[in-house]
Amino acid sequence: MQTVKTCVHGAINMLGLAKRTKARIMQASTSEIYGDPEVHPQSESYKGAVSIEGPRACYDEGKRCAETIFWDYQRQHQIDVKVIRIFNTFGPRMQPNDGRVVSNFILQALANKDITVYGKGNQTRSFCYIDDLISGILMMMELENFSGPINLGNPSEISILELASEIIDLTGSNSKIMYEDLPIDDPQMRCPDISLANKKLGWSPKFDRKTGLKKTIKYFDSLLKKELI
Repeated sequence: MQTVKTCVHGAINMLGLAKRTKARIMQASTSEIYGDPEVHPQSESYKGAVSIEGPRACYDEGKRCAETIFWDYQRQHQIDVKVIRIFNTFGPRMQPNDGRVVSNFILQALANKDITVYGKGNQTRSFCYIDDLISGILMMMELENFSGPINLGNPSEISILELASEIIDLTGSNSKIMYEDLPIDDPQMRCPDISLANKKLGWSPKFDRKTGLKKTIKYFDSLLKKELI
């Protein structure tokens, strides 16, 4: 419930502030609104395949509802809104213990611990380096006469098993890969169609995944050596 409330009430509160101050406001939405997609890659016109009953639904539907509220405020109050849909993003200064796959794998690899892969690891994701995401956000905020929605992500797709192997190689780790049951409602595919971002913003990722992983590994390695995590 707290997840849904945060998405919905947060949107309403911030839109109210934008209305009072006549400010431009951006909704940082998510690729999760596409659910477990039946269309691949996912473009902004795809309506999604989201379970309203699953354990992940609170976040997926919360974000979908927040987008609806943004469009309603635009129609009813002429608020200058922007909506971006962020795909998996990573980079230095990620929280080490928030359960994200990149930080989990890197920390396990640096400690030579078993790397946990759920299911067979053949589910795919697309990982965007943080600098690329930020540049896309700034471009979108500065663009006139276009509200979105727009996908921001890196269309270079990789399976979770391949990601685990790549991180083991980059860290020189002795970690082994261990398999656990796949969580309920875990999407099998996730990859952005960024043709609209390229057309409207002239945006596409500049950092390849391996370059971003090296920077992120260096960051977490420095924290471990300083005993900060």
